[in-house]
Amino acid sequence: MTATVVAPSPAVPPATGDVARSGPQPEPRRPLRRLWRGPDRDPAWARPALLGLLAATAILYIWGLGASGWANGYYSAAVQAGTKSWKAFFFGSTDSSNFITVDKIPGSLWIMELSARVFGLNSWSILVPQALEGVAAVGILYATVKRWFSPGAAVLAGAVLALTPVATLMFRFNNPDALLVLLLVGAAYALTRALESGRTGWLVLVGSLVGFGFLAKMLQALLVLPAFGLVYLFAGPPKLGRRIRQLLVAGAAFFVSATWWIWVVELIPASSRPYIGGSQNNSVLNLLFGYNGFGRLTGNETGSVGGGGTAGGQWGATGWNRLLNAEMGTQISWLLPAALIFLVAGLVYTWRRPRTDRTRAALVLWGGWLLVTGITFSYGKGIIHPYYTVALAPAIAALIGIGAATFWHRRTTLAGSAVLAAAIGATAYWTYRLLDRTPGWNPWLTPVVVIGALGAIAGLAIALAFPQVPGRLLGALAVATAVVMLAAPAAYSISTAASPHSGAIPSAGPASAGGFGRGPGRGFGAGGFGGGGARAGGPGGGFGPNAAGPNPAGANATNGAPAGGAGGFGRAPGGGVGGLLNGATVSSALTRALDSGSSRYRWVAATVGAANAASYQLASRHAVMAIGGFNGTDPAPTLAQFERYVRAGAIHYFIAGGTGSSTGPAAQITNWVTSHYTATTIGTVTVYDLGAPTGSAS
Repeated sequence: MTATVVAPSPAVPPATGDVARSGPQPEPRRPLRRLWRGPDRDPAWARPALLGLLAATAILYIWGLGASGWANGYYSAAVQAGTKSWKAFFFGSTDSSNFITVDKIPGSLWIMELSARVFGLNSWSILVPQALEGVAAVGILYATVKRWFSPGAAVLAGAVLALTPVATLMFRFNNPDALLVLLLVGAAYALTRALESGRTGWLVLVGSLVGFGFLAKMLQALLVLPAFGLVYLFAGPPKLGRRIRQLLVAGAAFFVSATWWIWVVELIPASSRPYIGGSQNNSVLNLLFGYNGFGRLTGNETGSVGGGGTAGGQWGATGWNRLLNAEMGTQISWLLPAALIFLVAGLVYTWRRPRTDRTRAALVLWGGWLLVTGITFSYGKGIIHPYYTVALAPAIAALIGIGAATFWHRRTTLAGSAVLAAAIGATAYWTYRLLDRTPGWNPWLTPVVVIGALGAIAGLAIALAFPQVPGRLLGALAVATAVVMLAAPAAYSISTAASPHSGAIPSAGPASAGGFGRGPGRGFGAGGFGGGGARAGGPGGGFGPNAAGPNPAGANATNGAPAGGAGGFGRAPGGGVGGLLNGATVSSALTRALDSGSSRYRWVAATVGAANAASYQLASRHAVMAIGGFNGTDPAPTLAQFERYVRAGAIHYFIAGGTGSSTGPAAQITNWVTSHYTATTIGTVTVYDLGAPTGSAS
């Protein structure tokens, strides 16, 4: 008689564990069931929770979106140009006659322009794609965290991203940051798959997605690369030599996807393309390495306008606590202390694990993203606006989900319970400090968060002392704790979604909070820089004949979009820096004048600064020349070039006002026009008809 040996069954990972999983398991194909129920290994609530999260995010990001009108008129005008001219589409021109481009590579504009070509040019066709990018980012972050951790961790991470105030702001706005965040989260998902399989294809996708992120917002996309490269070099499955070769291939994919547009533009003769906005020599490379590149770190940004900061940088004080200060704190930092606690504790907890340990790899991936990007924003001396911090939101959200899941699984140990308690306590304390900056706004929030945090910590103590506590009660404690910790940023996000935003430098939260402006009461106060408030038509302090004056219509003449007074330096009641680069108000009388005989001109008007030009262009739906580009400081056109355009009959009106240098080409053009042409007033705006010289204009 022979004995039968039965091989032991391989270990199967728990269905709903809160620790890193060993990988997805195959299951039968049941499309309809999977749509609602999800994979068999998931608890019954997981898929409905995901669908609910995505639906709630879509409502938060889309509801009432049209109230912001053109939002950032600078980019909306470029979208308008791209719907009229494929040349403007490719180059990212601010006008359909292709005088000058936006001061970024136009990757983020292409999606909005395609939407506007399909659905017509309006605020919804411009802003809805941004909102959908936000919903997609939340969904991809959920999928990324869930691959190695529990559905609960993934839902928590997605909720944190969705409810971060600056994320709500930027996914309802038309700046490039929305697409940048989506692409970087997609790259993190691809890297997670590469760390599972060791396949080169996933790394090529990582490089390609970061490269396209570069086309959206240039060097800011590169801030994730140190963490991405380090985590794969250390934790990738193949041997070291193969890992190095794979990273070189990924680097090549990044280089191709990031630079193809640059080389195409550089190879086209300058006479056959628009001027590269933001550069000082009509070169993308100058824009890349100067104004939009290393100048953001050093503060050496030729062509920039000053932001008014005094300690460390032009746009605010620099230092380790910059992300916590009055401008940035309420935008991003609500859960930052907890994320850092989970990061440090998680690295200590996983320190002695094998090289390919997934929990540690995830912590290095998201923690490296957070630290490199956060340090760059904290110490950059150049242009760093508060809304840039949206790039930190996915990393904070992922660390919260991963950390909470990892230490919730160890809640019956003193160390695990202590880490959770520390994260909850730090969040409650910092929430109290942030809410104290707006004591008159929803004062009930502070006691709710503080009392809720104390209750959560007490619940952890009970769970530690009595491990036999029923699972349903523990689940209720986890959900209640998450709700309490997210209450304040959720309230800030709802306030953000309920308010229209416009101008170049929006900020999230209630109007009484400190920071860069979106309306009355926001900014540096009466002595700060700026024109009228971002949503009010109040007087501004800019230079030029049109620098001040009320908004007669109270809104943009084309679609009711709230608009501010003309931008500029000076004293403004509550405008702050938020009004610095706002556009001008446009009366119906001026719109009719610009439309009159428009077919005879290449540009119906020229004015200093792209923000002003955008306002007139969006109102008239005709091309307007933005002298000096975004800031009014680009050396384009020169006075000689402008005179040639005038002699050729290419420009109808010159509209006074705007921002820019007092000695550069924009000032020279202004002086030439005012000395050769007669000023007239249309509505409240001073204009010069360039077809009617008064002296030696010829």
